[in-house]
Amino acid sequence: MKLKLILLTVLTTYLIASCKKVGFIESADARISLSVDTLHFDTVFTTTGSITQFVKVYNENSQKLRLASVRLVGGNTSPFKINVDGIPGPQVNNLEIDANDSLYIFVSVSINPSAANLPFVVEDSVRIEFNGNTRWVQLQAWGQNANFIRSGKITGNVTWTKTLPYVILGGLQVDTNATLTVQPGTRIFMHADAPFIVDGTLKVLGTSADSTRIQFTGDRLDAPYKDFPGSWPGIYFRGTSHDNQLNYAFIKNAYQGIIADQPSTNANPKVILNECVIDNIYDAGIFGFQSSIDANNCLVSNCGKNIIIAKGGNYRFTHCTVASYSNSYLVHKDPVLLVTNYTKDGNNYLTADLTSSFTNCIFWGEGGSIDDEVVVSKQGSSVFSVTFSNCLWKVKTDPANTTHTNMINNIDPEFDSIDTQKQFYNFRLKTTSPAINKGVITPLIIDLDGKPRAVGLPDIGAYEKE
Repeated sequence: MKLKLILLTVLTTYLIASCKKVGFIESADARISLSVDTLHFDTVFTTTGSITQFVKVYNENSQKLRLASVRLVGGNTSPFKINVDGIPGPQVNNLEIDANDSLYIFVSVSINPSAANLPFVVEDSVRIEFNGNTRWVQLQAWGQNANFIRSGKITGNVTWTKTLPYVILGGLQVDTNATLTVQPGTRIFMHADAPFIVDGTLKVLGTSADSTRIQFTGDRLDAPYKDFPGSWPGIYFRGTSHDNQLNYAFIKNAYQGIIADQPSTNANPKVILNECVIDNIYDAGIFGFQSSIDANNCLVSNCGKNIIIAKGGNYRFTHCTVASYSNSYLVHKDPVLLVTNYTKDGNNYLTADLTSSFTNCIFWGEGGSIDDEVVVSKQGSSVFSVTFSNCLWKVKTDPANTTHTNMINNIDPEFDSIDTQKQFYNFRLKTTSPAINKGVITPLIIDLDGKPRAVGLPDIGAYEKE
């Protein structure tokens, strides 16, 4: 009997303790913590919306906690929207959080157009109330008006200016016989489904100042998407396209950067690239397919395949830096330059005449599995001329079927700063670089920064060391 009484007492005590443990804490001393106290949304284009971010609310108590309310202060008129563990706002009441557990507040933003040309800030806050206490989460987003073009076609002669950025949804086509001229400082943002197709002529007229260069990139400007390669398809110059020129253009984060397809329709190169940067491209930074490209003072960096020349054509690269480093986005597993005069159709090789020259260029890669950063391959008996002059390259075996003079083999070019962990790359040259004063004189009197090249022998690569 005594034993039964002891067991009954223990059981009763346990049940009472258990009941207390699962009850709600009602004290004003109850504690919560937030994963962040501010949510910041980088530039959001008006009407297009943003990604969803979240705040995690932790119940740090040994009992359940009831949140009296989670409220978006701006209510239904706010550009922000909240959703609390699947329940839409702007206010959600009587939310239970188990002891030492948490819940999520999801936040998105959609900004209505305004009259402002410059980026502007929209703000709001989330108010969390429990046990007489109040906690706040601040919300802030940069908004930007834009010219929105959905599945657009350029006809006639059209000029874009820098007044508002251009956001392309569904793609853009410059029609045959049309010319699109892009003025200095214009910014062009491409959606994931939006190729930039040129059947006519594209004139990109950037200048050397950072504010007057012309940018082509994806329309996701929020982290981490703003740094993802393959964010949009690329710029595609098709068969009828002619007399294209890009000056001081910055093309980044595309699946392919510049694609030139088929020969020029006249005696001029199909595409001329002057002082351009093509960076962080998932596949080919520059892809020439039986076409013609002149590239001067260009940087082609950290692409899956930096430059591909296939099935012949006419190409001239002068003072270009072509370099790739394995990083958290792309593994360097292909040469930075591949040159061929053919393409394969089943078991057959289709060839065409090839004439290409590379002068005062750097071809370099690190962190991957590539021994030969320059690969040249020939099939058939068509015209085949590939020359390298005063270049620095990383090759285990000199490429066959080429003529090369005054080359610097397998010596680190000593770029200014490379930090693959922080995704920081400065491809200018250190004062100790072996590329300094090792070029041959060319008609180019400036570098990629628009600064004068040295009197006498210039440096190899896109940048001249001051």
